[in-house]
Amino acid sequence: MARCRQCNVEISDRTQICPLCRCVVEQTEKEKNTYPNIRLRTRRRNLAVRIFLFAAILVEALLVYLNVSLFPGIWWSAISGAGFAYLYFVARFAVLNDNAGYRSKFLTLTFFGILYVILIDCTIGYHGWSVNFVLPGGLLFVDAAILILMYVNRRNWQSYIILEIAMIFLSMIPLLLIWTGIVTETFISGFAFAVSVLLFLGTLIIGDRRAVSELKRRFHIR
Repeated sequence: MARCRQCNVEISDRTQICPLCRCVVEQTEKEKNTYPNIRLRTRRRNLAVRIFLFAAILVEALLVYLNVSLFPGIWWSAISGAGFAYLYFVARFAVLNDNAGYRSKFLTLTFFGILYVILIDCTIGYHGWSVNFVLPGGLLFVDAAILILMYVNRRNWQSYIILEIAMIFLSMIPLLLIWTGIVTETFISGFAFAVSVLLFLGTLIIGDRRAVSELKRRFHIR
């Protein structure tokens, strides 16, 4: 590409003379399209995660040593170790993994967060508050989040119906724990299961054809 300083215009033709003033033009280099270096940013994030993993291993090794040496009765170092593992999982699965959708990330991280709280309860001396209240409370939290996401994403609300079905099966876990005697507070667990079922039925009834079409598409039913 050429540029004429007299006329202050750019000439796309390969010419040495300006067609307006007949002066000699100067050749300019063609600008290349530049894009952000995504690979460099990804490598930096991977490096940061690996540094965190190495530092977490060192800190956890120190905490295990202190736990064994000074406090052998309570294995509180398991709480810190599981916390480091959960943070590493969040970084690898939720931040660095671009293949998983935000719905699966949200559900998976919430589920492992509940398991982490149950581990804390078991470590400090099991009292049952984790399975009696945190487990069904976490399920109710996911149901509320699904309802909010369906309202925000109103144009594609039917895509959440599969997540609602998954919540029904997950809400059956506290009911099974009631049957085994592990869960003693039955009301909140039954309430969480009822909310999951009603959320699915409400979506199916109100959504009508769009909800049914989404189910057929998901389960490959003609």
